[in-house]
Amino acid sequence: MLFSIAHEIILAWGWKRRLIAFLSGSIGVLSLAPFGFMPAMLVSLTVAIWLIDGSVAQNPNRDYSQKPILNLAMLIDAAGIGWWFGFGYFVAGIWWLGSAFLVDAAEFAWAMPFGILGLPAVLAIFHAFGFMTARILWTSSSYRIFALAAGLGLSEWCRGHFFTGFPWNTYGMALIENIHSAQSASLFGLYGLTLLTIVIFSSPATLIDRKTTRSNLALREEIKISSVVTSAAALICIFAFGYFKLAYVKADLDERIKLRIIQPNLKLDASFSYENKDTIVKKYLDLSDRATSPTTTGINDTTHLIWPESAFPFILTQEPKIIQQIADALGDKAILITGAARQELPASSKERRRFFNSIQIVSKFGLAEPYYDKIHLVPFGEYLPLAGLFEKFGLRQFVHMPGGFEAGSGPRHLSVSGLPLIEPLICYESIFPNEFDFRGPRAGVIVNLSNDGWFGETIGPHQHLAHARLKAIEEGLPIIRAANSGISAIIDPYGRVLKSLPLGAEGVLDGFLPRPTQATFYSEYRFKIPLLLWIVVCTLSMIGLRKKNQ
Repeated sequence: MLFSIAHEIILAWGWKRRLIAFLSGSIGVLSLAPFGFMPAMLVSLTVAIWLIDGSVAQNPNRDYSQKPILNLAMLIDAAGIGWWFGFGYFVAGIWWLGSAFLVDAAEFAWAMPFGILGLPAVLAIFHAFGFMTARILWTSSSYRIFALAAGLGLSEWCRGHFFTGFPWNTYGMALIENIHSAQSASLFGLYGLTLLTIVIFSSPATLIDRKTTRSNLALREEIKISSVVTSAAALICIFAFGYFKLAYVKADLDERIKLRIIQPNLKLDASFSYENKDTIVKKYLDLSDRATSPTTTGINDTTHLIWPESAFPFILTQEPKIIQQIADALGDKAILITGAARQELPASSKERRRFFNSIQIVSKFGLAEPYYDKIHLVPFGEYLPLAGLFEKFGLRQFVHMPGGFEAGSGPRHLSVSGLPLIEPLICYESIFPNEFDFRGPRAGVIVNLSNDGWFGETIGPHQHLAHARLKAIEEGLPIIRAANSGISAIIDPYGRVLKSLPLGAEGVLDGFLPRPTQATFYSEYRFKIPLLLWIVVCTLSMIGLRKKNQ
């Protein structure tokens, strides 16, 4: 049965072939958050192998007489089917971005199809490149799973770095929902896991491999079985590593640091405006001082208070009365870490005001000097690429600031009294590997402030939380996560969510700060690990190509 299914896919043509590619790409998303159904990635990547196999199928309208590596038609076909595969993957995986266009529907609803279909169409170009690269290294033997890993792994790295980068739902995330398989991120990082995921979950495609001559049949059967068995063994090792790593580890909490995370669940509609600033600040302060247990009666029982990204519909530094109001509420012990827009006034009348999406600190003495400006801004959300062109059509970024936000000067640690050195990350900065300040001592905690209220109660915030968990495991650092509408959480350095607030709920989250682990293997060597793995899969795919040409 498997053999007949595979050949139906390999020999499919026209719109049937494109539909198979679209649906198989879509199925892979079921392995990601919030579903975590890992076998879905097995189906998706197995079909990907057969689709590229189909790039050599005979078609009366095409000439396949040339060598595959020189045959442009084959490469174009592989790129085309890769685009349809990627288009399905991204439509199914990031459709929730369309919710942002409905926050201010009167102005942006018309552009919603560009978010739901336009961005996936652009991102799918990376898949087209990945499939085409894999086709250059292709062979009829089991070694072609390494060709897919080399091509698609390279394209995933490119997607995470080119044109500001967008490494959302990279294939390695399929291993993150399960807490045991996720632990290998401390060894290989996101891109290393991506290469392993592609090799392991595409290997069942080799079960249908056949040879026509008896002299080679025994050898082919041996290779076929060994590739699947080896992949299964690798997956078992990944789970075993995570199981034994966590078997004797309990959450190590610093009970001197009492955290209180506020999730206000404020709607980002007309009510979130300057005119309602007093009501909004009062809601924050009332939530912050809410009693949650006999031993936690309010701010007085808290050492560090955390509010989410862009907590206010105003520039905090321009509201001294509100700063004083917050400082008075904090009392002698508590310190506030909050997201807030920050403004730098121009040095001369010829310069314009500059706005930053920032993390700021408030204590009993008022607004403190340390701050962090977001360095990885969201295109169309916080700034407008090619602004001069798009503004002619009446377009602007979602967050309205004159000229948009500007990127901060670079990664920097935050030093806050009573806390270990902070690695600050705002919103989707948490999805980018290696965007840390590597200067000086290692940070002891990651503070991730976000505002996922733009995306409603969809799968998007769940995927965002999964990326935060990955970051904790990669670095061996705990994460304090405050999100306006959720999912706010305290995450230990093993990626375990110790406490959280549900999506779309108003609430208060109290807990102690987990202690970090020692620096992980990945954090010590970083990009060298996935680079080494990529060289290995490239070498193996070239060995397969050489065997084919002998």
